[in-house]
Amino acid sequence: MTIFEINIFWFTLSPTYYGLMYALWFIAWYYYILKKNIIKKEELESLFFYVFLWVVLWGRIWYILFYDFSTYIETPLSILKVWEWWMSFHGWFLGVVWSVFLFARKYNISFWKIIDELAVIVPVWIWLGRIGNYLNKELLWFAQYTGAFAVEKNGISYFPSPLLEAVLEGFVLLILLYFINKYKTFFWQTSAYFLIFYGSFRTIVELFFRTPDAHIWYIMWFLTLGSLLSIPMILVWIILLFILRKNVTHY
Repeated sequence: MTIFEINIFWFTLSPTYYGLMYALWFIAWYYYILKKNIIKKEELESLFFYVFLWVVLWGRIWYILFYDFSTYIETPLSILKVWEWWMSFHGWFLGVVWSVFLFARKYNISFWKIIDELAVIVPVWIWLGRIGNYLNKELLWFAQYTGAFAVEKNGISYFPSPLLEAVLEGFVLLILLYFINKYKTFFWQTSAYFLIFYGSFRTIVELFFRTPDAHIWYIMWFLTLGSLLSIPMILVWIILLFILRKNVTHY
């Protein structure tokens, strides 16, 4: 959904809520890392470029491959319609990891130190993204809901699932990660807990409080695509957290 629309000669400017949320998060994490003073400012500007580039590419490619592959096979040129771009968190996450890896290798900086700090601020992006979902009236659940923050769409009132996700995946996760990162005893501990808690919160909401994507619906029994991608992520990182933490670098 667009915020406003301005026509200037043959050019139309129509920013979306989702695009605004992305812009706000990039600004937020830039100043957060700058304040933490873990890398030099000129290096941070380079990291900003790395993250921006790979997050957009990985997030978009993952969405195409897992969420709407048949559509793009039938109409491949629709990939170029940037104003209609949807993104996938799991691809977005891989984009962050890959960009930080490339950056850390180039500047000879600790990968885990940077990724842990980024993990702390990621819930802000998730919170903003879910607010964007709410404003766009998407990813809803339970028609005929008339309680607080109900969403009116096509004459029907829906439960505001994006706001529940914003609270769990955004606000609650941010508080948890802040204290985990503050009192962590080894590198990548914050990142591991981020993936475990995020995956758990998302799976709970998708199983019980949200209607699946209309063009995908349920993949297996009552499992959505998002939960199928999240559950293995949760299990893998729980195993890594308890088995490999004895062999990592401690403070």
